[in-house]
Parts: sequence; C-alpha cells; structure tokens
Amino acid sequence: MAGCAVQPWGVPRTAVSHPCRPVPTEPDAALSRDLVELGLRGGLSAVGIASADPFEVTRVDLVDRKRRGLHGGMQFTYRNPERSTDPRRILANARSLVVGAWSYREEEQGDAEGDGRGDQGAHGPTRPVGRVARYARSDHYASLRGALGPLADHLRRGGWRATVVCDDNALVDRAAAHRAGLGWFGKNALVLVPGLGSWFVLGTVVTDAPLQTPPLSVPAPHGKGCGSCSACMRGCPTGALVAPGVLDARRCLAWLVQAPGSFPEEHRIALGDRIYGCDECQRVCPINRIADRRNPPPPARTGTEPTVDLLELLWASDGALLDAHGRWYISGRDPRYLRRNALIALGNVGDGQDPETERTLDHWLGANDPMLVEHARWAARQLGREDLVAKS
Repeated sequence: MAGCAVQPWGVPRTAVSHPCRPVPTEPDAALSRDLVELGLRGGLSAVGIASADPFEVTRVDLVDRKRRGLHGGMQFTYRNPERSTDPRRILANARSLVVGAWSYREEEQGDAEGDGRGDQGAHGPTRPVGRVARYARSDHYASLRGALGPLADHLRRGGWRATVVCDDNALVDRAAAHRAGLGWFGKNALVLVPGLGSWFVLGTVVTDAPLQTPPLSVPAPHGKGCGSCSACMRGCPTGALVAPGVLDARRCLAWLVQAPGSFPEEHRIALGDRIYGCDECQRVCPINRIADRRNPPPPARTGTEPTVDLLELLWASDGALLDAHGRWYISGRDPRYLRRNALIALGNVGDGQDPETERTLDHWLGANDPMLVEHARWAARQLGREDLVAKS
C-alpha cells in the first residue's frame, strides 16, 4: 500500500465513553494528529478529518437523482437519503468523522484488461474467461476495516465513542472523503486523491470526540480538479456518465451486473468479458496513469485472480459459486445472476464451435429457468449457433 500522507489531520476508530468525563469544547488537535499518523502507519494512503454535520447538499442530490430515475433501482445510500447523509443517525451526538482511503491499486496480471481470449496459463489460450473488476478481486473492505479499527480503539481508550462504517448504506462515503479533504469529485463520480488517483475504497470512523478539522473551503464542483479532461466520460462503454460527476445507473455496467432481473439487451455487447464490476472510467483516467508511472503499483497479491473461467462457473453448483464469490454483492444471494453474467460474457468471447462451449449452451438452453434460457439463447445466437436455439 502507498504510504503517502494527504492531510495533517486525524483518523478515527471506535470509542467507549467515560460517563463522568467532561466534554471539552475545543477541538483536540493533538488527538487528531495522532489519529492521522496511526492511520498512515496502519496502511491507509490518505486520512482526513471532517465535521459530522449532515450532508445537506448530498441529500438533496440523492433525492433529485432518485426522482429522475438515475439510481436505476439501486438502493444502498438511495434507500433512505435522510439517514445516509446524517452521521448522527449512526452515532448520537457525533461530532467528527475520520475518513481513510485504502488503496487496491496493484500490478495487472495476464490478460486482465483483454477480451477474454488471452493466455490463461493452465486453461490454454482459447479457454473463455470473464473479467473481474479490481476492487472485487480481494476483500479490500476487510483490509480497510482492519486499518480503521486501531483508530477507533485509540478513541475508545481515550473515553470516546466511535463506530467504523465501511461499504455501508448508512453513510455516503465519497461525500465524507470529500469533506475531509482527501480529494475532489472526478468527472467519473469517484473521489480522486491528489497525486494518487482513484483506486481506493473509502471508510469512516464516526465519533463524538471533538477533533481538529482542516479549514473548509467551498466544495469543488464535480470534475473541477480534472480540468478539461473528460476521458472517463468518453471511455465509458455505455455512456453512463451523462454529465461531469453524474452517473446514470441504468447504463452503468458495474451496477447492471448486480441488478436483479434480465440484463438489458442493449448493453450486453458492451459488457464484453466482464462478469463483475467495470474499471473502464478509472483505467482510462490520465491521473491514474500518471500515478502508475510515477509510483509503479505493487505486485498482485496471492489469490487475487483477475479472471474467472466461464465454463467452470456455468457448471458449478450454487454452493460452490457462493463459496467462491459470496463476498460479491449478488442480488438476493442468488447465484443465477452470476450465471446470467457468465452467459453474456460467453456470448461475447466464446467459441461457438468449441465442444465444451456447445455442451454448456445446450445445457442452459434446456434449463428450467426462463431468465437463464433467455440469456443462453442470446449467447448462442452471438456465437452463430442458431441451430442450438432451434432444437431447444
């Protein structure tokens, strides 16, 4: 992990209050510095501190985008904007937020940015594989929680209450990171950390400790730090970035692979070989590319496979799929959605004349699941196997 300090302010963890302790009225600058230093030593790439006041602008934005349908049925922080934008719903009398960024940037492996037909080692060069987005190749949120945990513990030992919030619909983490000064909102709607880019997961410690926050300036508009660059908007496979910092989830591949129901047919070819997530808006970002040149990413960690064998996935049992990929968000924890995604990817990168591919398509064309049959028909037609569809 990069060890680059971004803010000279603090980082949080979780605290248990001493009922008789007087509550100071002045911000504790020393505690703030200690938290920041502790977070950076623990592997966080950036740490910042912010007020726990409600995020009113974010709340209005969420309500407006939900009204316009831009959430695409996504719940998460859209489910209850009043709750997800008010840290005091998480911890009564919260005063401060300590926000940390954990890097998941790493050296790419093999043909992870390819077309699903690259060299896959033991599988051979023609074995069809599906691509997994970088953030989903390992449980980076577990690492982030592990780095924020000691901060919460430090606060508790000082008599304060603290709660760690990561990947949780209780808080809009990007808004917290922006307020804490970690970076700006890029045109891809992600937080870009100066000099480091956007390959981060974000988490927050909510605490009632009075911490020293940096002088706040007027929040930068979406994309201000990006200048005239709009590479992410041009590079999005489906045009989901409809304005700087505005994402239409109805077109976003990263959301559509998680959404329930049939995958929109108009976006199936754009899905390519992806089966979970989409990195395109980050991959084409010049800021990320410059960061890679200046500070080459570390080697990929063991067990962080960038691809999944599509045929193996389509023949695996429900239990095996959940064991292997259960930490991904799967609607209703129903493995059929992984199979749906795999069938689309197979239709995009498979070989219709390959006997095992033919056997796999034939199996799913005869399945007792209308949704999977629909996607198997699409895949078979994409691979020129109308004959398989006709006999099913």
